[in-house]
Amino acid sequence: LVGSVTANALAFSLGIPSIPVHHMEAHLLAPLLESGTTRMPFVALLVSGGHTLLVYVKERGMYQLVGQTLDDAAGEAFDKASSLLGLGYPGGPAIAKKALSGNENVFEFPRPMMDPKDNLDFSFSGLKTSLLYTVNKLKDQKVLDEQCIADIANAYQEAIVDCLVEKSRRAVSQMDVNDIIIAGGVGANRRLRDEMNEVFEKEDINVSYPSIEFCTDNAAMIALTGCFRYQDGIMNDNYEIKINPRWSIENIYATGSLGG
Repeated sequence: LVGSVTANALAFSLGIPSIPVHHMEAHLLAPLLESGTTRMPFVALLVSGGHTLLVYVKERGMYQLVGQTLDDAAGEAFDKASSLLGLGYPGGPAIAKKALSGNENVFEFPRPMMDPKDNLDFSFSGLKTSLLYTVNKLKDQKVLDEQCIADIANAYQEAIVDCLVEKSRRAVSQMDVNDIIIAGGVGANRRLRDEMNEVFEKEDINVSYPSIEFCTDNAAMIALTGCFRYQDGIMNDNYEIKINPRWSIENIYATGSLGG
């Protein structure tokens, strides 16, 4: 709210329009900061601390939500696991770093909603519950040492990555596209990138990511999206942009709200 009021006031004082930007559209378009273009249509996996979405992009501004988390976002699942394991914040990088010294064959965590008959939605709450039970059991047995934590981090990361990769693969297949973008803070995860590259290389699908510095929230992606909207003539001359935290990515060109 403070940011929108400040932006509107600044735009008014300079005699320039204020432009509403959807936060997740900005993540979706972040790879264009460097590549300049991406073939359309494509599928985008937008995965962060607050969102986990699969979006079909017919063209810029025309977005169809084909899958989303039904509870926690993948980034939130990483954050809560990291807190539980005493690894700090942000959870994604902390879990990833600890997982490097972990043994992948010690623990096994569930992959929710992975039945072939399931849709493209995600669920991570059951995975978190499984982790909680595992950690509490190990604490009761007084065997939760540093190596054990590393083994847990490795297995937990694998479970999240497997869910993201498989649902993305299904989305690309169902939407019959040849390109996928992975963006958002969790898109910086090296294990996720390696698995995405391996899976889609076999299927001759092009995979694109923003540079690591453009995966997390950044001003450059907002500026780029604002530039596109300006080019499309979507702006506010009355300086009355309103915050809408539930602004759907499917309706971003049908409203003057500001959300994300």
